[in-house]
Amino acid sequence: MTIQNSNDDASQILADAHYPTQSIDWLTRLIGFDTVSRHSNLALIEDVKAYCEQLGLSVDLTFNEAKNKANLFVTVPAGANADDVNHGLVLSGHTDVVPVDGQDWTSEPFTATIRGDKLYGRGACDMKGFIACALTMLPQAVKLSNAGQLRRPLHLALSFDEEIGCLGAPLILADLKARGITPDYCIVGEPTNMAMVVAHKGIAVYRCRVHGKSAHSSLIAQGVNAISYASRLVGYVDTLAEELSTRNGALEDGDEIFTVPYSTLSVGTIHGGTATNIVPNLCEFTFDYRNLPHMTQDDVLEPIQAKIAELNAQMQARAPETGIELMQEESVPAMTDNDSAELQSLIAALTGDDERHKVAYATEGGQFTNAGIPTIICGPGSIEQAHKADEYVELNEIVRCDGFLQKLLTSCAVN
Repeated sequence: MTIQNSNDDASQILADAHYPTQSIDWLTRLIGFDTVSRHSNLALIEDVKAYCEQLGLSVDLTFNEAKNKANLFVTVPAGANADDVNHGLVLSGHTDVVPVDGQDWTSEPFTATIRGDKLYGRGACDMKGFIACALTMLPQAVKLSNAGQLRRPLHLALSFDEEIGCLGAPLILADLKARGITPDYCIVGEPTNMAMVVAHKGIAVYRCRVHGKSAHSSLIAQGVNAISYASRLVGYVDTLAEELSTRNGALEDGDEIFTVPYSTLSVGTIHGGTATNIVPNLCEFTFDYRNLPHMTQDDVLEPIQAKIAELNAQMQARAPETGIELMQEESVPAMTDNDSAELQSLIAALTGDDERHKVAYATEGGQFTNAGIPTIICGPGSIEQAHKADEYVELNEIVRCDGFLQKLLTSCAVN
């Protein structure tokens, strides 16, 4: 069947309520909400909730512990039966954005500005552009549902705190499980220039705290040097990283579709010591592990923990109060392509592009695949523009995303 770009009844309702009917206008509205992760996203969520309710949809919110942030999940049911909400397709996006502090913007970051063929603003590509297109499509999906012409439910999931560890999406998934809803597929609209990303690496971030014993540097035998022991562990992490690149780089255990075809370990920060003439009693460093989908955190965690046990024994033989702590600060699972072949075929047909991509950055897609929901990533804009000053999305990318979602909606409709 053919879906018209207009929806007279819904458009009139939205016009009366002063809601946008075009994706560019929705994106302008969304950018106007300062949803930097350290702030609340409730104003944006309540605005979208009211919009969905104007369309006659029931909205579910899940909150963080402080109740100052919320996820939104809404379903356009299959056919005219409001109870038919199981299965179907999820369109997923995160509402939070990264800070603008210290960045040199040429326009106000939370006011959308069009210059030439680009729309500038924080979140323009990462990832309010996709959310704007999804919201613009909702009235057409509702019209099909009300007419009994939507053969599978269409879900919209908006999360909080993706940028600081993908903290919101697990609450959505737990709520769906409790409600007995198992979507068939998910599309995460991160910026990919509308190309199809079928897998990404996982990420785990660790903080290592080395507790030594202070002494005057002329009496080093009375102390335990935290920096020295930290450096031994850092060296071991680097050795593991080299082993991963050698083993995976030869594609014995790698994946050549990834730009970096092996799992990686990287030390990111280190702090320690107070003065040159004091044996330092504390040193901290952080490192991250980005694993290929078929590998696990235990592949590196177990040997690192064994090395820590070895170093602890050496340190505590000199001073029993010393030792090394290892703490995990972030963990986002890899997104696999094991079960998404059917979804990949659909996306390839809709976009006219059969190429599959795999990326090193992490998204909420891994959490969806971990929950048994086959997922791909496809959205407007380039990841190269994300997180930068003067973040932008090309206007043509929004047009392309609108067209993609129109075709997607057609695929969900009764023929």
